[in-house]
Amino acid sequence: MSDDMMLDRLSLPDVKRFTSGLKDLAPSDGAGEKRFFRPGEEVLVSRSPGRLDLMGGNDDYTGGLVFEATIREAVMVAVQARSDRKVIFFNPAVRRLGWEEKIEFSLDDLREGSKLRPVAWVRAWCEADARRSWCAYILGDLYYLMKEFPDKVETGFNLYLESDIPLGKGVSSSAAIEVAPMKAMAALYGVETHGVDLALWTQWVEIALTGAACGVMDQLAVVMGGENVFIPMLCQPCLPQAPARLPSNLRVWGIDSGVRHAVTGIEYEAARAATFMGYRYLCEMEGLKPKLDESGIVSRYVDPLWNGYLANLSPALFREKYESRLPLKVMGADFNSKFPLHLDPHTKVRDAVNYPVLGATRYAVEENWRVNLFYKLITANPRSVDEGVARLLGELMYQAHVGYTDSGLASAATDLIVSLVRAEEKNGLLGAKITGGGAGGTVAILGYDSPSAAEAFARVTVKYQKESGLEHYVFDGSSPGADDFGVARMHL
Repeated sequence: MSDDMMLDRLSLPDVKRFTSGLKDLAPSDGAGEKRFFRPGEEVLVSRSPGRLDLMGGNDDYTGGLVFEATIREAVMVAVQARSDRKVIFFNPAVRRLGWEEKIEFSLDDLREGSKLRPVAWVRAWCEADARRSWCAYILGDLYYLMKEFPDKVETGFNLYLESDIPLGKGVSSSAAIEVAPMKAMAALYGVETHGVDLALWTQWVEIALTGAACGVMDQLAVVMGGENVFIPMLCQPCLPQAPARLPSNLRVWGIDSGVRHAVTGIEYEAARAATFMGYRYLCEMEGLKPKLDESGIVSRYVDPLWNGYLANLSPALFREKYESRLPLKVMGADFNSKFPLHLDPHTKVRDAVNYPVLGATRYAVEENWRVNLFYKLITANPRSVDEGVARLLGELMYQAHVGYTDSGLASAATDLIVSLVRAEEKNGLLGAKITGGGAGGTVAILGYDSPSAAEAFARVTVKYQKESGLEHYVFDGSSPGADDFGVARMHL
């Protein structure tokens, strides 16, 4: 990245505040002690935004196309090397949540003799004290670098983190908290990482260290996203497409519902498990015997017909040949007795859960085609869209929202937002859908870039506040992804 480009990135308002504050960090311990960063020595700065899922949502783990944008809010990280093997993570903002703001350990704590401790030990260490659970993603990044580049990770470092991404809003704060530290730590150790590799590394971290059965959508969006562009990506497993801009007469907003979302929640886990249960039924219908493929960073089952991706099945063929033969719902115990092998290494089929097999499988098949059509409509009309195309785009979003409901990922709060958007269609709002892992979180809204649509959106937020009684948060605007920002080197 050129000096001019880096200066442009450092001029972002949040980065200017962050880098200015680095020089004024409070002493790391008591009065009279050295400051957290040593003056005059190099500090590496990285930044990763959150993401807004306009289309695609839950079809990343089934090989579908997703259509993501970055948001203005971001995680920022500063790292400075140490001469010893000590590591300190410092995040003062978590103090208000009752968590430990400073986590200290040695690189040697992650080793047992000459070998790395098992990843299960690291996860257990994070979970043993809820006050330090916030650092699991960052510790997972370090663990991954120690695992893959043992000769490079020889000394410790101090890491300082700030974030203005609201937690639990369905805008991928977890991916941003994984990507920004990984980018800075890797640079510190002389390891180059960007693009698909960085996304896959941090996806491994989320799955291995937190047990969240996430796809790669979130990580790739915050790595490769750009200001005012959308990143389409085919998740097989991670194939970015050409970036796209919204036609100039359209605009996107996000409204957080105030209902907390978590990828580790039972609703998301059940929807994902139900999808792979449906895949298991389809394999039985076709006499397929999928095999576990562990060649990639994330293991998965593959077959000779769909390569393990339900997105490769056409909706017409699904309707014609398979839909009527799938059960609407299945109790986990019944499924487990019929199929001892579950075709997803990252979820469990729980005996007492009633899984929405048909709805989740149908969503996996149909959403990929909705997103492809959405993408084609936008890129075919780069300057502006007419009323007919605009309404098609909105309808695709509404269909995607219904697909979430069929998958068991609806919430009353997000349904209310969508219904309020529908009521403003005559005033320039076109479509809306729940995003990300669903079951709360944020609703993405598409409308015209016009004063009347902006006024309609404002009315939606006011009515939602009044009718739900919930505090909401508005996402408006975008910012550079982690690769666009790069790693800035500076001296305090």
